[in-house]
Amino acid sequence: MTAVQIASLNAEIQQNIKALSGDESMLNRLAKYLRKLMKEKEDPTLMSKEEFFAQLDEAEREIAEGKGITFDNLEAMHAWLNSL
Repeated sequence: MTAVQIASLNAEIQQNIKALSGDESMLNRLAKYLRKLMKEKEDPTLMSKEEFFAQLDEAEREIAEGKGITFDNLEAMHAWLNSL
């Protein structure tokens, strides 16, 4: 995104906030949504849909190549999971 596009987007956001400034209910909803967005930004474990589906595709490819892990029993699976 270019600096001009960012400036335009910032101006639009500011204009929309001003339009909502008289409506306490709407401001509360906006604040709640902004808190949600900040949590998502701060959480390094979150990924985009594209990243998620790319990981699934990679896992399916590895399974097709015989690189998957199998377990004979539940205890073996738990031991492997605990070793991670």
